[in-house]
Amino acid sequence: MRSYARPIALAVIRKADRILVFAVPDPVKNVTGYRPPGGTIEFGETGADAVVRELREELAVEIVEPRYLGTIENIFEWLGRPGHELVRVYEARFADPAVYGRDRFECVEANGAAFTCVWKALSDFTREPLYPDGLRDLLD
Repeated sequence: MRSYARPIALAVIRKADRILVFAVPDPVKNVTGYRPPGGTIEFGETGADAVVRELREELAVEIVEPRYLGTIENIFEWLGRPGHELVRVYEARFADPAVYGRDRFECVEANGAAFTCVWKALSDFTREPLYPDGLRDLLD
């Protein structure tokens, strides 16, 4: 178990009324929520640089003009274990407009775990969780 908060940066990418997210299932709680792509801010790296790097590594896409929206302190439980993150949220856009035509993005974490990003309407998150808690308010 970590004894410190993990700094992460997330990229909010919009397509009309939708944002790019991936599923975060928790079978212990019997719930599936969604989170925008991103990851750990490495030592000496800015949050903006981290979202650019993470999307390049995991989604194989380039994003530009990351704009800081805010920070959310996320204290949570997932798979029965406690977690604590300091989440820097950035809105960005794809460098190549053609990428917006893709319906899904097959992605790979640094540890080799596969996941899929899809477009979901913001209105879906009145019925389904959007992580971290407080992100929906930040986007409104």
